[in-house]
Amino acid sequence: MGCLAGGEPLMNYDAPPTPTGPGWGQSLYSGAAGVALLHAVRAHTGEGEREALRPWAAAMLKGPIQAAAEACGLYEGAPAVAYVLSFTHTNTATRALATLDTHLADVTGQRLKRAHARIDRGALPTLGEFDLISGLTGLGVYHLHRGHKTELRDVLAYLVRLTEPITIEAQRLPGWWTGDSPDLRPTPRWPGGHGNFGLAHGIAGPLALLATSLCHAHTVPGQTQAITRICDWLDRWRNGTGSRAWWPDLITRAEHRRGELQRPGPKRPSWCYGTPGIARAQQLAGLALGDRDRQRQAEQALAGCLADDQQLAQLTDASLCHGWAGLIQTVSRAAADALEDELASHLRRLNVRLNKHLDHHGLPDGAGLMDGTAGIHLVRLTDPVNTAITAPWDRCLLLTG
Repeated sequence: MGCLAGGEPLMNYDAPPTPTGPGWGQSLYSGAAGVALLHAVRAHTGEGEREALRPWAAAMLKGPIQAAAEACGLYEGAPAVAYVLSFTHTNTATRALATLDTHLADVTGQRLKRAHARIDRGALPTLGEFDLISGLTGLGVYHLHRGHKTELRDVLAYLVRLTEPITIEAQRLPGWWTGDSPDLRPTPRWPGGHGNFGLAHGIAGPLALLATSLCHAHTVPGQTQAITRICDWLDRWRNGTGSRAWWPDLITRAEHRRGELQRPGPKRPSWCYGTPGIARAQQLAGLALGDRDRQRQAEQALAGCLADDQQLAQLTDASLCHGWAGLIQTVSRAAADALEDELASHLRRLNVRLNKHLDHHGLPDGAGLMDGTAGIHLVRLTDPVNTAITAPWDRCLLLTG
């Protein structure tokens, strides 16, 4: 399970942690925190020894933990460290989590105060205000994971407000429209900003959190209406129907003004920005609302994507964020909830494609979760049916319903 097709291990578990830059230790995305998560899950499943976790946990905890409200998110700093510790199941981790949870409740409150003030001013949000990777959706994921009902409800109430329309320069825009470029900052090359569809940085992330929370009976006023508003917007910008449906990764202000896309077809079918992640979010919405038509449409779009060699050919790496591993994990979770067996029928072929890619191109250079070998190995460990033998590590991806 942890090897390439030819039997070569996915990673050298005895290799020492090697920092690659500032913040590396507390980065869930590409640093020690993400690799520590792998070793925690391996220990939990019995595939690995707890001793392998220790050097990576030590690297994660070396130095002060980044805890400033605007400088940490689910994938960076205190929330990332706390997320990993929640999977280690030790007395030391339990004590540390008690301290971190108190601080993260305060961080969430500070971030929410600024976000509500921004909405009150009628200004556009940054992607980092609301997204999964750096924003309040990611903090909401952490509070859902930890069972923090008050903090989660506060985040959900904010996301409801985020979905309310906003008028900028006499143009009515969705409330999550951002003045940022896709590079997460305003630039002259993106006049008017953009509307982001993705699970990592766009509106599919808030949709998945709103829906997953509803499935677990965490509700706030306006939640179902917010889910519906997002779904209606995704319907508006969907291209094609049935197995030919796809969504853009983003739209420009000019495209929004004209009401039509200026692109020939779908981009790569990745977890982060592609049709698979967007479809999974809508499948979760269908499950939450009891809307079997929406659920079926999302599953058909995902299945069509998997049968389209032109889309699959755009995957050029094996990673969890942008590549084959992320696609497989998305399909695995969607297949477990699907109305039909079609999605599950694609999984063997997708794993063959991943093996071929690894045999031909080798492993990624880094060991990280989202861009390296740790994420690939975690996908190999995951059994979407028998949850007793694994841990829901992919809650940080908003894939677990």
